[in-house]
Amino acid sequence: MGKIKNLFSTVSSRQGSYSLAMTAVVIGIVVFINLIAGRLPSSLKQIDISTNNIYEITDTSRDLLKDLDKDVNFTILAEKSSTDERIRTFIEKYAALSSHINVEWIDPVLHPSALTEYETESDTIVVSCSDTEKTTTVSFQDIITYDEMSYYTTGSLTESEFDGEGQLASAVNYVTTDVSKTIYTVSGHGESSLPSSVTDLMKKSSFTTEELNLMMASSIPEDCDLLLFYAPSTDISEDELNLVTSYMENGGNVFFIQGEELTDMPNFSSLMETYGLKPAQGYIADMQRSYQGNYYYIFPLLSVSEDLAENIESQMVLLVNAHGFTEETPARDTITLTPFMATSSNSYAVTEDGDTEEASYVLGAVATENDSRFTVISSASMIDETITSQFTNIENLSLFMNAITANFDDVENLSIEAKSLQLENNTMQYTGLIGIVAIGGIPVIFLIYGLWRWIKRRKA
Repeated sequence: MGKIKNLFSTVSSRQGSYSLAMTAVVIGIVVFINLIAGRLPSSLKQIDISTNNIYEITDTSRDLLKDLDKDVNFTILAEKSSTDERIRTFIEKYAALSSHINVEWIDPVLHPSALTEYETESDTIVVSCSDTEKTTTVSFQDIITYDEMSYYTTGSLTESEFDGEGQLASAVNYVTTDVSKTIYTVSGHGESSLPSSVTDLMKKSSFTTEELNLMMASSIPEDCDLLLFYAPSTDISEDELNLVTSYMENGGNVFFIQGEELTDMPNFSSLMETYGLKPAQGYIADMQRSYQGNYYYIFPLLSVSEDLAENIESQMVLLVNAHGFTEETPARDTITLTPFMATSSNSYAVTEDGDTEEASYVLGAVATENDSRFTVISSASMIDETITSQFTNIENLSLFMNAITANFDDVENLSIEAKSLQLENNTMQYTGLIGIVAIGGIPVIFLIYGLWRWIKRRKA
């Protein structure tokens, strides 16, 4: 017994015992913290470190959920453990933002009658509100979409986009409000079809689209909340002009997006000049605000506020082959013209013959008169998918949808764009500040303390 006692009475043995005790304390602390962390909800234990930030929730959704005053049910018809982790995680994070959202998982294999009850298929989120008695569905296939063209090139489908936030925000808004607007797109003048990316965004904000041929109409339909001209290549007739003018005099809203054609359109020009916009001849080139020296690829100066400024952060909008306007005096004192996109002062209108005229040109503007609103954008590239898909950091679609929803006092822009999955995303589990301290802070503290003790003994 004495030998054992003497063994622990030496300096080295005491230091060893001390080190052993400290190691045990550290292990105990880490185990305790991990036990606490394990009880935290998974929505708090995940951080997205990918470049596409699929779990990021915009202020648009946060504001929607903050103002939510009706209970909304997410009934998920799927086997939870086999559901894509990204979908599970996003649902949890989204629902956690409002106490009015209730989430229920129903396994359709164990409860096959649920599919009949909800009149849908498996792997579907049924979003409903008992106060409004409205219901809609969101398929998992709408959240994680695939590039079908990849099948023909690689033989397998490649994940394309993650649209969790856009789909859920749209569904929540739909079931909690009765507001719905109808946009009539004009045909008969060589107009382009709206890109699918635009129609998808319109659906998210509860817009429905209908086609209207003015040549075959005696009047603008009563349910027309907005009349949209998208890149016409020929002019409207005088009779059509009279229809549009009458519609606007009675409080109608018109949205005009110019195409690339340089053909003379006197009736369209007459309409614009009424509201204080004189079309320039040719294409606009900006020597100062252009994309890598291509003067016809213009980054306009933005002057946006209120509704037009929603979700505009980078101030980067790209217009290609734009037709500009010079600002003139409107035909009536009751008209107020407000440009929101313009070139720099170092800009030119260049005709096909090479003639140039230097000026600062308006590239987008809004004119209001009483309850009527007239919006003009100078280039179809504003919503062209070849532009918006190639330059993913520009805010063309956000500004366009802001300009659409600005026509209505009771409509919010909920057109949240899907996030690309072309880059690999990684999800790291963490426990917030506690986890960071447990994983990194405590070991660093003890390392510093150990070095201090070692240096002190060396000096002794």
